Amino acid sequence: MQPIRKATVIGAGVMGAGIAAQFANAGIPVTLLDIVPEGAADRNALAAGAIAKMLKTEPAPFMSARAAKLVTPGNIEDHLSQIADSDWIVEAVVERLDVKQSLYRKIDAVRRPGTAVSSNTSTIPLKLLTQGLSESFARDFLITHFFNPPRYMRLLEIVTGPSTDAALAQNVAQFADRALGKSVVWCKDSPGFIANRLGVYWLQVGVIEAMDLGLTVEEADAVIGRPMGIPKTGVFGLIDLVGLDLMPHINASLAKSLPAADAFHAANRTPPLISKMIADGYTGRKGKGGFYRLNRAGGGKVKEAIDLVSGSHRPERKSELPERRFGGQDLRGLLESPGRIGRYAWRVLGQTLAYAATLVPEAADTVDAIDEAMRLGYNWQWGPFELIDRLGADWLADKLSKDGLAVPALLRAAAGKTFYRLQGGRRQYLGNDGAYHDLVRPDGVLMLEDVKRVSQPVLRNGSAAVWDLGDGVLCFEFTSKSNSLDDQIIGLLGKTIPLVQQKYQALVIYNEGRNFSVGANLGLALFAANIAAWGEIEKLIGAGQQVYKALKYAPFPVVAAPAGMALGGGCEILLHSDAVQAHAESYIGLVECGVGVVPGWGGCKEMLGRWQTSGLLPRGPMPATGKVFETVSTATVSKSAADARELLYLRPNDRITMNRYRLLADAKALALELAENYVAPKPVDLKLPGPSGKLALTMAAESFHRRGIATDHDVVVADALAEVLCGGATDPVDVVTEDAVLALERAAFMRLLKTDATLARIEHLLATGKPLRN
Repeated sequence: MQPIRKATVIGAGVMGAGIAAQFANAGIPVTLLDIVPEGAADRNALAAGAIAKMLKTEPAPFMSARAAKLVTPGNIEDHLSQIADSDWIVEAVVERLDVKQSLYRKIDAVRRPGTAVSSNTSTIPLKLLTQGLSESFARDFLITHFFNPPRYMRLLEIVTGPSTDAALAQNVAQFADRALGKSVVWCKDSPGFIANRLGVYWLQVGVIEAMDLGLTVEEADAVIGRPMGIPKTGVFGLIDLVGLDLMPHINASLAKSLPAADAFHAANRTPPLISKMIADGYTGRKGKGGFYRLNRAGGGKVKEAIDLVSGSHRPERKSELPERRFGGQDLRGLLESPGRIGRYAWRVLGQTLAYAATLVPEAADTVDAIDEAMRLGYNWQWGPFELIDRLGADWLADKLSKDGLAVPALLRAAAGKTFYRLQGGRRQYLGNDGAYHDLVRPDGVLMLEDVKRVSQPVLRNGSAAVWDLGDGVLCFEFTSKSNSLDDQIIGLLGKTIPLVQQKYQALVIYNEGRNFSVGANLGLALFAANIAAWGEIEKLIGAGQQVYKALKYAPFPVVAAPAGMALGGGCEILLHSDAVQAHAESYIGLVECGVGVVPGWGGCKEMLGRWQTSGLLPRGPMPATGKVFETVSTATVSKSAADARELLYLRPNDRITMNRYRLLADAKALALELAENYVAPKPVDLKLPGPSGKLALTMAAESFHRRGIATDHDVVVADALAEVLCGGATDPVDVVTEDAVLALERAAFMRLLKTDATLARIEHLLATGKPLRN
């Protein structure tokens, strides 16, 4: 099968442009085509404009500026013939069958036979899309439904037809998995496929029931969100994000396609309030606001919510609902709570779970496919069948029956059972045949959760654990809240290093949390500071420096495998590792200056060493010192793993994994590769500019202060950072050892931590989650 080395995306709207950007993020040259605007001087204006817009969009569709250069704009009239060079053609034009089929005929006339052609449609069945087209086109055609935004949403729904070449579809799926970072869920050719079929129903029920039961939008989102493992946007916040104006079109498409007996029809009504909001331009975040809006009248910023009865916006009210204490492990308690809040929770979740149970086997072959689609497509913590297991299938069936709601056949068949179980260390799901079947990971996927099911940790304490991955590789896992670093993690890491040296070949540092690590535990630091336990804090800083240094010079390879945020001390772990196997969505940075201190566990010395030896800057001690000062003083965080390479948080030879599920296997493979003939690095002495360099950096900070960009305390922090980066008081400085820079880091950290301004920043960050400018 032809490997995919070049792609074309037709349709430069939000989705088409985003899909093109993701091809580019994977290093694949891609042509982006659209129609020629009437009277346009630039015939490629739509595609070129989409690329330019993406370069300014936040969150960024491109992982790097370099990726953007891989997208070539064009138009359908002049450049369609170029698709003959493409290995995958993605159609993302308007959701009209006649428009799509007209385009397909043009594509079929110029494409290379055997080239995959797919539609990003979310509503039109494949059997209609290929109706009347050539057999060869139908053989090479499939639906690949990306979710918005394509870079960040991991789900890709794939639909094939009876004529689709199975090998071609597998080739596309493998590429989407490994190169684009997508988790593929195979769907039936049914309306809305999986995630939108269930997700739209859930949103519709959530809105209708809130209005019928007299809830506010804040109450509805509070009870539907976190207690059920659903993002805090809940129902109304999510609709604002998606766009109110899209909902009637999606609902109409589903209503047209679904059979008359489908439960969706009972919930499918557009309240007059929503029609009025759309007509008045309140279409959500892309419009003047939606169910929520930010009122900037008088130069202020007041978050408001709409009153579902009057239709007027008023200041947002924080919902302190006692029922929210339920949820998670006691989901039944929430659904059984008396009053309108408990009734709302039950009506929405009960109907949603019942509807999910009707989608197997119509929309998907297995319950796991439904769960995976909702976890990755709507960011639910638990899929619907995992939620049913939390409630109990028998309990749910009984409550549905008592409430006069139909009990789906699949739920009746699960009587006395769970939809998932562990058997011999393997996770199994309940099939349509009433038997349990193993959940099988794709080839090349290794998950720590699977390792943990069948083994005991080699070492463990309250904040970390060490697991045997086999083949002589250990995995060090952070388990603290937000994977924040504390004395227990430092202590266990110190014990792990000699253990690997004695019995194993390599160490991988990895976890499956949302973030690799948010850095040091600031709560503990603030507590220690408030009781003046300065000696304990300095002891922890010193211990961390020694453990990180031991990690760097250990006689075995250390591979760090971050995903999500790797900040502060988490970033310093990466800087001291032999290699990094980073997930593409890794946000890495030394952010300590933002809270009023400097990196204390060797981050400064490591960044100095990298920039001095990079060959990217002019010779001499000042260019590298100035570059590190710029990056660290501004608490710069990479916007991707590719961006982290530009900042030298990652080195050119560090590697990037696009699919989160493949990160651990890739990291282990890299560790074993490095273990062959491994030689530990040698200490590096640094050439630093001394007080004259510090003066230059301090003057730059004071310039920012005069312009109102830096605060009073920013200047204090910048002065301390400059002293560390320039090597202290000796002038001129020729060569400074790593230990000398570590001593400067430790002294500067402690000096700043004792200031009232730094303690105020830390306290404010912990209380609000936002930085304080003081």
